[in-house]
Amino acid sequence: MPGRQELPSTLQRSSKRAQRTWIEAHDSAVEQYGEGERAHRVAYGALKHTHEKVGDHWERKEGGRKGPSDPRSARPPGQGGRSGEGVDEHASKQHLYDLARRLGIDGRSGMSKSELLDAIRKANRSRTRAARTRTG
Repeated sequence: MPGRQELPSTLQRSSKRAQRTWIEAHDSAVEQYGEGERAHRVAYGALKHTHEKVGDHWERKEGGRKGPSDPRSARPPGQGGRSGEGVDEHASKQHLYDLARRLGIDGRSGMSKSELLDAIRKANRSRTRAARTRTG
């Protein structure tokens, strides 16, 4: 099934560029591996090289940086690793602090970089869940 028809809800709320990245990677993966979870993982892996998850949608990485966001997106498909859940773990602490402020995360000024990453992941999950409830 073409990627446009399988576009996840977080990408439906994202820029056309993010959508295009996911769709092109998904469709290419379907040709190579067939439809299913693997094609979705490949598409998200490609997306994580140029975008990061912010709340319930995806945005370009800080300064247009390209490259893997977390250990899983740095590896070939199927080799596992820990996922950063779309949060760019290579972003500066200041960028993460700014995201935390945008997401309304309390206590952010006293957080370490790893605590900011965890708090942003948690806020992203919460906002995505809420957005799916509103639209679904």
